[in-house]
Amino acid sequence: MALPQVVSRDEWLAARRALLLREKELTRARDVLAADRRRLPMVRVEQDYRFTGPEGEVGLRDLFAGRRQLVLQHFMYDPAWDEPCRSCSAMAAETGEGVREHLGRRDTAFAAVSRAPYPKLQEVREARGWTFAWYSSYGSTFNYDFHVTLDPAVAPSSYNFRDADELVAAGQGWLTDYVGEQPGISTFLRDGDEVFHTWSTYGRGVEEMMHGYHLLDLTALGRQEDWEEPKGRAPVAHVADPGFMS
Repeated sequence: MALPQVVSRDEWLAARRALLLREKELTRARDVLAADRRRLPMVRVEQDYRFTGPEGEVGLRDLFAGRRQLVLQHFMYDPAWDEPCRSCSAMAAETGEGVREHLGRRDTAFAAVSRAPYPKLQEVREARGWTFAWYSSYGSTFNYDFHVTLDPAVAPSSYNFRDADELVAAGQGWLTDYVGEQPGISTFLRDGDEVFHTWSTYGRGVEEMMHGYHLLDLTALGRQEDWEEPKGRAPVAHVADPGFMS
C-alpha cells in the first residue's frame, strides 16, 4: 500500500495548515452556493399528484406532515424489481431518526417516493426496520415529471437538466433511449395550501445524502474505491458502490 509519507509533527502541521486554507475556501464557496440556491425562483406544483402510504391515498401536501419544507428522496424501486436499489437504500438508511428529528425542528420533513406499489414498500420497510416516511407513486406521472423514471416513449429524454442533444454531447448518449429508474433529490416549499418545487439534483448530486462517504473523505484511505487518487492507497480497491455492498 502507498500509505502517506511519515514526517515530523512540525512538517505535518505546516502541510495541514496549508490544506486548511483550501478547506476554508471551499467552506466559503459552499456558503455562497447555498445562498444562491436559496435565491432560486420556484415553480408552483399545479398537478394533484397522488401517493399511497400507510394511511392510504394522500397528496403531495400531505408528505410535508404539517411542516413548511419537504426534502424528498426519489428512491429507485421499479415495480418489476424484487428489491429496491442498494444505493438508494443506503442513502435512506443514513437519513436516520436523529437527522429527521433535526430537520423537523427546522420545520422540514423528509420522505422517500418510489414507483413500486405500496405493498412492496411496506414489506421491505418492515423487514429492514426502516422508520422514514415512504410513499408509492405507482400509477402517477410523478416520477416521469421529475425525470427520475426515464422512458422516451412516455416523455422526451431528459436527465440532470440536459435534453437528448446535451446528453449526447456530454458523453451520456445511453440515457437518450434508456428505460428505467434514476436517483434524485427534490425539495419543496409549502405556502398555505400551495406547494412549490424549489430544487432538484441528480447524478453525483445525490451524494448530499451519503453521509458515510463524507466521513470517509476525511480519512487517509478515503472511500477506498478504484477511481480515487492517490492510487494504491487502500489494501482493497472497491468499485464505486454507494450501497457499500462491494
